[in-house]
Amino acid sequence: MIADALLAYFHFTAIFLMFAFLTAEAMMLRNAPDAAMVKLLARIDLWYLGALAVTLVSGLARLFWGAKGAAFYLANPAFQGKMVFFVVVAALAVVPARMFLRWSRQALAGGGCDMAPDEVKRARRFVMIELHIASLLPLAAVLMARGIGL
Repeated sequence: MIADALLAYFHFTAIFLMFAFLTAEAMMLRNAPDAAMVKLLARIDLWYLGALAVTLVSGLARLFWGAKGAAFYLANPAFQGKMVFFVVVAALAVVPARMFLRWSRQALAGGGCDMAPDEVKRARRFVMIELHIASLLPLAAVLMARGIGL
């Protein structure tokens, strides 16, 4: 019982961190970031990707070692939908991550960072799409926990 509670705690904490870092990225991309902000943005994105990984690992731990067991989750369409949402969010995260890394390298190499306004807008759009799709994860989780399919 305590193991299940701890697994849930780690999973929820990772999810909250994932949303916090993603929201920070969205806020930082409201305007074109300067060199210092680009470096911070790249670090925040690394933390975001780490939170994404911990969310996945802790979710898999709950799947295999949680109180309800894998059979409960794997047969539930809400769980399957949740996994699709998660994979889409993770796949979308690649585009802004590559942009942030490139911008950060430019800032470190030359001290400045030239990025087109369209590029900043594109990065923010991807982050916002990630946030909107990720907001469906808790809905799928609530449905799944109650044995309701999508």
